[in-house]
Amino acid sequence: MPKPKGQKNTKNKAKHSKLIARKVNKQKAEKALRKERLKEIIQRAKNSGTE
Repeated sequence: MPKPKGQKNTKNKAKHSKLIARKVNKQKAEKALRKERLKEIIQRAKNSGTE
């Protein structure tokens, strides 16, 4: 039996793309937050070491 003409599986692909984009954005945000926290900790360590 032939497949119907036109687009197929577009809803699932769109949903998957949306979920993957959300995951990637979440990972970027977590990475940036982690970097900021490390900078703050390093800064505090440097300040306490010089005093």
